[in-house]
Amino acid sequence: MLFGQMRRDIRVIFERDPAARSMIEVILCYPGFHAVLFHRVAHWLYQHKLVLLPRMISQLARFLTGIEIHPGAKIGQGFFIDHGSGVVIGETAEVGDNVTLYQGVTLGGTGKEKGKRHPTIGNNVVIGTGAKVLGSFKVGDNVKIGAGSVVNKSIPSDTTVVGIPGRIVLHHGVPIKDPDLRHDDLPDPVNEMLKCLMQRVEYLEQRLKEEENRYNVFEIIQHNDPSKRRVPAPGEREGCDVCMRPDDL
Repeated sequence: MLFGQMRRDIRVIFERDPAARSMIEVILCYPGFHAVLFHRVAHWLYQHKLVLLPRMISQLARFLTGIEIHPGAKIGQGFFIDHGSGVVIGETAEVGDNVTLYQGVTLGGTGKEKGKRHPTIGNNVVIGTGAKVLGSFKVGDNVKIGAGSVVNKSIPSDTTVVGIPGRIVLHHGVPIKDPDLRHDDLPDPVNEMLKCLMQRVEYLEQRLKEEENRYNVFEIIQHNDPSKRRVPAPGEREGCDVCMRPDDL
């Protein structure tokens, strides 16, 4: 069974990393593969009620790869850690199938409570560089979390999350078969808001110009200058062009 998982883990690297050239290179030079391999062994021992030996294996893997995965964490099939330096996965974390993590990702907890305190990650999820997923909640299937994001609440399936704290910026609702690795191609909500504001300002400026063209500039000055608002003399009133109807008297 372990060798079958090894073959699957190696195949996943070739599917998602264009830099992989040969099986020997993957086996000898990929720290993500080494960390997952160590974890498979440590997790098997952890399930058989051993504590110290799995933790020692985990610490050895951390020393060799820079990746720390607690032996109690549950990792699914097709799991891939690209580069992986600084990745931390907590004891009660659960990771589904076909999940990809980049360097600096943390699947951690937020307190000292016992029991389930780390996130549950669904299938076909991509978590970008430096993202932090903290707390006991579920991240749905086909989710993409942008680099540097901090997620601290449940995320529905088929969404894209960016920012601190993480905000849902896309929700297609269309399941995908394979994980979308384009974690660099994400919308910028701040930039979108600024674009909307600029469009609104341009629209208001255009409306203002249209209104100015409808009125004579001198009439606007007369309306706003108090000195122009005096009561006209009798002679001036006689020359007034305003015609009053009998009904107005």
